[in-house]
Amino acid sequence: MKPSFLYFDLGNVLLTFSHERMCAQMAAVAGVAPEVVRRALFESTGETSVQGRFERGELNALAVYEHFCEAAGVRPDREELFAAGSDMFAEIPASVAIIERLAAAGRRLGVLSNTNPIDWGFVTSGRFPFLNRCFEQAVLSFEVRAMKPERAIYDAAVERAGVPANEVFFTDDREENVAGAIAAGLDAVLFISPEQLVEELNRRGLTS
Repeated sequence: MKPSFLYFDLGNVLLTFSHERMCAQMAAVAGVAPEVVRRALFESTGETSVQGRFERGELNALAVYEHFCEAAGVRPDREELFAAGSDMFAEIPASVAIIERLAAAGRRLGVLSNTNPIDWGFVTSGRFPFLNRCFEQAVLSFEVRAMKPERAIYDAAVERAGVPANEVFFTDDREENVAGAIAAGLDAVLFISPEQLVEELNRRGLTS
């Protein structure tokens, strides 16, 4: 069956990102070592990290900032700190070209991403125009309050698409997220490269 709605992961499918760059840039703003940033945001406190709780929608930006300041022992400008952290993305040109061709052909497209409101606001602020132009839906972990590979985020994606799960295509660069989507009834494949994605789309009659 030809899919009637197509979802794409954001990180390492449409845009590359670097947590190393994120930590280095935030460290420069804060005047601390990158390792201090990494520990503050990515080391688990209880069941998950502060960054993970931010992406799940359990913490807002102010709470993340206050935690960072306490953990790092400094209090940098909040907007500068977050801007430095979010400036870690770059387009994958071949993937963007696929999306633009699919959109031009009238395909219904969406983003399905584990992300936080600061990063999402950054990437949709005009730096990557195709994100605003080509996608009908954005199913985001911090809004749904569930993260891939949990069932709830895929169910939300299917509901937003308005079609049966088996008519929804999804690609992600993480095997566990693909497995979660398949378990939820989606037609999901592991993203390896833009060239491989084209082959998967062609196989489904969705020539990009």
